[in-house]
Amino acid sequence: MSFESLKLSSTLERAVKDKGYHTPTPIQASTIPVVLAGRDLMGCAQTGTGKTAAFALPMLERLLAKKDQAFHPGNKRRHANYRPVRALVLAPTRELVAQIQNSCLDYGRHTGLRSAAIYGGVNQNPQVRALDKGVDILVATPGRLLDLMNQGHIDLRNVAILVLDEADQMLDMGFLPDLKRIVAAVPQREQTLMFSATMPDEIRLLAEKWLRDPEHIQVSPAATPVKAVKQSVFFVEARHKPQLLAHYLQSNASTRTLVFARTKHGADKIVKHLIKQGIFAAAIHGNKSQNARMKTLDQFKSERPPVLVATDIAARGLDVRGISHVVNYELPEVPETYVHRIGRTGRAGASGIATSFCDREERQRLTRIERLTKQRILVEENHPEYVNQGPAVVTSEERPPRRGQTSRPRSGGDARSQDRQTVNRATGDVKKPHSKKPRPALAAGGERAPVIVGEAGSEAPKRGNGPSRRKRRAL
Repeated sequence: MSFESLKLSSTLERAVKDKGYHTPTPIQASTIPVVLAGRDLMGCAQTGTGKTAAFALPMLERLLAKKDQAFHPGNKRRHANYRPVRALVLAPTRELVAQIQNSCLDYGRHTGLRSAAIYGGVNQNPQVRALDKGVDILVATPGRLLDLMNQGHIDLRNVAILVLDEADQMLDMGFLPDLKRIVAAVPQREQTLMFSATMPDEIRLLAEKWLRDPEHIQVSPAATPVKAVKQSVFFVEARHKPQLLAHYLQSNASTRTLVFARTKHGADKIVKHLIKQGIFAAAIHGNKSQNARMKTLDQFKSERPPVLVATDIAARGLDVRGISHVVNYELPEVPETYVHRIGRTGRAGASGIATSFCDREERQRLTRIERLTKQRILVEENHPEYVNQGPAVVTSEERPPRRGQTSRPRSGGDARSQDRQTVNRATGDVKKPHSKKPRPALAAGGERAPVIVGEAGSEAPKRGNGPSRRKRRAL
């Protein structure tokens, strides 16, 4: 199948050729005819398979066919050529909004349709000026959209097409109340499209409420990693992860490497360690300003890219060609997030490598990931000496004590329980318990026999023996 067979207008076909596209991906070939027919859609496909073009191209085609239609002018008609918002695309992250906006500009460069992107973290004045002139397509994050709606800068009464991209992540990020308010503000929509790489039950319930007789398209099993991505795992203690990461980056040739950390502080800490090891690295996460994040991404796209250390904010909004390696420095708690992380490599038919570092406390997360993807992840055999050989079974004697639990053996335990050690969770250091003197046995009559130390016949004073201070004062 070719793009010509999808019956797009000549202006869109020209834009597609300019991008170098010749054959649509499976999700594009299945989705574009359905959207052109005006049907609601629930789409599920692997990340990196071209979902943006799957809804952007038919959306532009439908808007182009009704370009001269009369619409409600809205509350603020400040420009002679004002255009109301006719298509609204919602996405969870700023990076994903910028990516979708760039795609709309590329595909619609010959159509005359206007588009704008609004998101938080930057000054709103340039966004407000674009809205006052009027746009046909608005790409937005839910938070900034509601903020500008409350200020009276956005009117959604003319929206005909509503698109929710990465809908499951918007739910994970707590956007459900915002989404309900936005959907209620789009009463006259003709078409609703939902796209995601995973399809949990919460998304299916929302699809039943917000979509009318939708067409369900799933070109691959949900939460299935791209086959072109080679997956592997190192079993390593947490305290050895920084050393292993530096070794891995220095011993493997790569074009662009993306490292995922669990927390913002952890990402900054990893960058500092890599820089000390002479490795060019930079971090991107929610505490960074939008300008700093865009500058870091520009560096990552340059000819001399740094090792990019990111939190999961970049797992779905980062679309950079040429990412050869993805490293899960810490495994995610949600198994579906793993699929999105490794989907940053192996995009558009390219191959990629995804490596994970798994410590003892992350073994259950790895099991859940393998159960979700229905794949066995290969254990790395080429590793430094300090890396574990494999997922050894943790016995009750080896398992570190829980927080608040002492490592003192129970009375009557065997020899192994007497040698139990305490493990510092933060540093991984092993600390042996202090040896305690045996408590003296009870003498006849129930009194404690005195402890005899030093010379024969001398009785060592023991703290706590004898009457208390209050009783001594009474005496």
